[in-house]
Amino acid sequence: MACVRTAPLDQPPTLSGQETPAGTTPSDPGSPQAVDLLDGNPALERRLLWSYGLGDVGTGMAATLIGFYLFVFYTSAAHLPPAMAGTVLMVSRIWDALNDPLIGWLSDRTRSPWGPRLPWIIWSALPLGIAMAAMWWLPPGSDWTRFWIYVAIAVVANSVYTCVNLPYSALPAELTRQTRLRTRLNTARFTGSTIAGVVGLLVAALLIPDHSNASSYLVMGVLTGVIITTSTLACAWGIAPIARRCQTPGSHGEPLWRSLARLGRNGRFLMVLGLYLLLWCGLQLMQNAALIYLPVVIHLPDTWSNWLLLLFMVSTVVGLQIWDRHAHRHGRIKALRLGGLLWIGGCGIAQVLVPLQVSAIQGGPWLSSFSNLAGLALLVVTIVVLGIGAAVAYLIPWALLPDAIDADPDRPAGLLSAWMVFIQKICIGFALWIFGQLLSISGYQAAMATHQTASALTTIRFSMGLIPALLVVLGLLLMRRWPDRSPHQLLPNP
Repeated sequence: MACVRTAPLDQPPTLSGQETPAGTTPSDPGSPQAVDLLDGNPALERRLLWSYGLGDVGTGMAATLIGFYLFVFYTSAAHLPPAMAGTVLMVSRIWDALNDPLIGWLSDRTRSPWGPRLPWIIWSALPLGIAMAAMWWLPPGSDWTRFWIYVAIAVVANSVYTCVNLPYSALPAELTRQTRLRTRLNTARFTGSTIAGVVGLLVAALLIPDHSNASSYLVMGVLTGVIITTSTLACAWGIAPIARRCQTPGSHGEPLWRSLARLGRNGRFLMVLGLYLLLWCGLQLMQNAALIYLPVVIHLPDTWSNWLLLLFMVSTVVGLQIWDRHAHRHGRIKALRLGGLLWIGGCGIAQVLVPLQVSAIQGGPWLSSFSNLAGLALLVVTIVVLGIGAAVAYLIPWALLPDAIDADPDRPAGLLSAWMVFIQKICIGFALWIFGQLLSISGYQAAMATHQTASALTTIRFSMGLIPALLVVLGLLLMRRWPDRSPHQLLPNP
């Protein structure tokens, strides 16, 4: 499933005097004529990397803003009861997960002169921008009227989001057969997404000084919608010359249920899926614990806590570049191991960090205390280490997925990518639910601020330290026998 140069059908070419084998055509990945279109073409490679990186800019910004601000918008600006707001988010997440396998299965069977996946991306770009802007609209009516309107908007928005993001996620396995370039494509994707998330948080901080001002959210939503549509179309335009010459997924008219049964026999896919689940559960647990851990356990002022979250995301961007280069030189599994060990080390430090002195904070310039200054410096180092290490959760599972796709004779990139995204969304919900249950059992009460029970403080520390570290360890053990390819290896034709 790679980009190929093909000769005219009436004059099949030969390579080194060989004839085309029976049962193949020059455009088949199994024919000796199949040549990666990007081989020896650095200008085309650069265009592909930049264009593919744009594809997750708008959606990455939207996902970040939704994760941090949508619940606050529902409760503070739209004045929905928290139970209603939570229900909207739950329905949205469930529907978003359920439609992934269907869209992936359909995109595997889409044929177009534009190339695989591109029709889904192009025709869904504008509806996605409109739907994402509409999520921040304040409709008239009662609470129940707004509730059902927001449910409808969420269903539509998540449907078109999947129509763009799922086919987009499947493309690296089809655009090239080069292991190195596939990894770089995913690096470009998550670099663009993470940087856009940082910019989105800065924009939101400037546009929404008052969380109860609904008009400010709508301005942010419209701006985000424009960025989503523009960046998505720019991505499609940039990769179009390569996508037109790509191999399309094989298909034998197999029903969906039989395709799913076949996936269960793909050992490599199950390993990648397990790795993704473990790493993302650890990452989501840390991200949701961070805004409680920093002020409650470490006694950091709220304003500083917000900036340290941005520092974590910037460190993740840096980590993506580090692990991309390390994977290029030494292999993806070695990059996973080194990043995982760094992540585990950061979790270990977070588990035992000493709280800042509350008396110094309350009595005046809290950084005038040497112990607080030293503690803050160690905390910053810990956040940077965690961000760089946790970057492997973004990059490595997606860089390994094409190997699992190649292990299937039909190479259903859309279907396998769909299940990767499906598991990610399910694990996010699972991690959030587990974290809430643990806090509830431990006796945590938000109104008590730093005056929590010992069991609550221990639970929060475990959520930032021990539990994510154990999940990363399990992920490293799962991949200990993965047969990693050479970073410069061109994938063999089946």
